Amino acid sequence: MHTSDTEALKRAAAERAAEWIQDGMTVGLGTGSTVRHLLDVIAERRAAGEWRSIVGVPTSDDTEQRALRLDIPLATLAERPRMEVAIDGADEVDPQLRLIKGLGAALLREKIVAAASAQLVIVADETKVVQRLGTKAPLPVEVDPFSEPIQPDFLRSLGAEPVLRVKDGRTVVTDGGNHILDCRFPDGIADPEDIERRLLLRPGILECGLFLGMATAVVIAGSGGIEVRTRGAAR
Repeated sequence: MHTSDTEALKRAAAERAAEWIQDGMTVGLGTGSTVRHLLDVIAERRAAGEWRSIVGVPTSDDTEQRALRLDIPLATLAERPRMEVAIDGADEVDPQLRLIKGLGAALLREKIVAAASAQLVIVADETKVVQRLGTKAPLPVEVDPFSEPIQPDFLRSLGAEPVLRVKDGRTVVTDGGNHILDCRFPDGIADPEDIERRLLLRPGILECGLFLGMATAVVIAGSGGIEVRTRGAAR
């Protein structure tokens, strides 16, 4: 699929996800390429005189800067601790609407905002749909830098192959000052709930990219059109 086709699908999915937004809402704004299209949609609707009273809570410095450039009003989590809806992307979606997120290095803040939102709407293209989590994307695990040396052996004991995330020869540092270990599972993740529980009990692991039981709806853009899956209807 050409890049232009992929971007067109993301734009279409973002437009559909925007249907969850109503004027006056506080909206959690996710991070990543799909959310950039959502920000464009919000800005266009505001320029047309709609949604003048919505306020966004960004999940990353990147989203914050993009929203400010588009003149989208923002608030901090302290100012708006509850949101009607959060809209975000995903790196994988399974039939139960379980997710892997975090390739944009914002998983901790994304999960905090998702937990503070009444609804979590995910926007994705059809390439992100999998039967088993971990078959395409690695599982990002955000760690305190002090703890980083002791985590790889622990992660290997769970069946993962961890790799420190590096970009342009430098360790990736999240907005919160942490590092990310990307964990490949050769056969995918057989029991995501068990893996999440084990990871979050480990000292020094701050969060993982498993978003389980959080998505209320997933908007999937494919060559055949837009499909909306909701948690109650998920298999």
